[in-house]
Amino acid sequence: MRNKFYLLLFLVPFYACQNGSVEKADLTKDNKQFLSPDVRYGELYKEVQMAHFYPDSKTFADAIPKATTQEILSAYDAAKQTADFDLKAFTEKYFEIPTGIASDFESDTSRSVEEHINVLWDVLTRQPDSKNTGTLIPLPNPYIVPGGRFREVYYWDSYFTMLGLQVSDRYDMIEHMVDNFSHLIDQLGFIPNGNRTYYQGRSQPPFYALMVRVLAEGKGDGTLTKYLPYLQKEYDFWMDGAKDLENNSAYRRLVKMPNGSLLNRYYDDTPEARPESYREDVELFESIPNANEKTYRDIRAGAESGWDYSSRWFADGQNMATIETTDIVPVDLNSLIYHLEQMLADAYAESGNDEQAKSYQQKAEERANAIQKYHWDAKTGFYRDHNWVDQKQTDALSLAGLYPLFFEIANKEQAQATAKVVQDNFLQPGGVTSTLKDTGQQWDAPNGWAPLQWMTIQGLRNYGINDLANTIKTRWVDFNVKVYQNTGKLVEKYNVYEIGLEGGGGEYPVQDGFGWTNGVLLKLLSEDR
Repeated sequence: MRNKFYLLLFLVPFYACQNGSVEKADLTKDNKQFLSPDVRYGELYKEVQMAHFYPDSKTFADAIPKATTQEILSAYDAAKQTADFDLKAFTEKYFEIPTGIASDFESDTSRSVEEHINVLWDVLTRQPDSKNTGTLIPLPNPYIVPGGRFREVYYWDSYFTMLGLQVSDRYDMIEHMVDNFSHLIDQLGFIPNGNRTYYQGRSQPPFYALMVRVLAEGKGDGTLTKYLPYLQKEYDFWMDGAKDLENNSAYRRLVKMPNGSLLNRYYDDTPEARPESYREDVELFESIPNANEKTYRDIRAGAESGWDYSSRWFADGQNMATIETTDIVPVDLNSLIYHLEQMLADAYAESGNDEQAKSYQQKAEERANAIQKYHWDAKTGFYRDHNWVDQKQTDALSLAGLYPLFFEIANKEQAQATAKVVQDNFLQPGGVTSTLKDTGQQWDAPNGWAPLQWMTIQGLRNYGINDLANTIKTRWVDFNVKVYQNTGKLVEKYNVYEIGLEGGGGEYPVQDGFGWTNGVLLKLLSEDR
């Protein structure tokens, strides 16, 4: 599939560095152009990343070559033999290094936060990619990036961004972005983490079906039928291997549970260090006794989850060195696949294929039963992740446990019990916290994230638990607005325990922008009009 993808992408001339000058070069013959950069440049890529020239490893991953791969590698092989070889100088001669993540945009806090967000849509918009931009995978339509270091489109971020675009009546952009993701499904067979060549081994939480739902609200009848082929390919990607699995075994993203139920896990097809976090992954790997290929796969699978990183994935609940993501069947992922199955049932019904509609409705019902069996913890009154290897639920409590409420898998009593756990443990002055553990990871306490506020609020509303939902909404909105008024920024995550603080932890500084914060905030504010 990938070879087909490389051939179909547009190849265009760029530039080559020769004798220190920049001249036209024909990159159309560069058959390594769309490989992940660690594969494309091999030793050179690894040496640059391990040299730590750039505080953020993603910087070099996003660099744009000034010559063909062959020319760069030939020059490198010759230059590294010389006594005065300067690796950084060589790198900056042959690559255009991203110089910064800030735009020229300046906030005007005299504007309301709604006005600010509507202005930001254009700031965060990127036009169709018509030239070679290194590791960027070209997309045919405009799209919105999250902001900051995230210079490309991201999969699950985009659904929450679309909630705000919907309020702004920007169905044109919603359609462009859905069509871009459809293009990726068509070309790659799935939606990667983002449109970068180094993300081709993994996806992200499968929100594509929800994006199509949002678009259908604006476009009306026929929308589901139009996107049915892509919904089916998305489902096939997550369910690859279903016919050959034995009970209590796994293949890629699929797990067959002891009772024969099919559930899903996060995974990555490449058991190596992530190119965009190469040095960090290598150093972690080398610090773990008995680390092996599974270690890298678990790290990458944690990135596919979107929760990169969280105590949800750690065997000891505290340390990244104990990461075991592929051993875990996550409750949020399986709730999303349940919705995808429902969506396929609706799309087949709309297209007139009643037999397939009934088949997918049955699959959804079977998955809902499996979620109840393997994820519901009656003792705690909450939904938990399940470790399929140890055949028991994990100890972690996280807002992933609200997904069965968002998709109305829970019954009324389960919803009430879940709400009590949220009220007693997750509710904080600035909204709800992602988990109850402070490990230094960005998807743990004390951080709150816009997508999880939305899933929690809407999940509670589905069962009429409106007082708690409105409390969370009010605290989150007031916190976002306060930070905006004080700083002129809307950021990626917030410390919900201490009002006034941006979030922290993780592999990079807090990012300004920010797509999904803007989208969820604008959606929640629109309810008060």
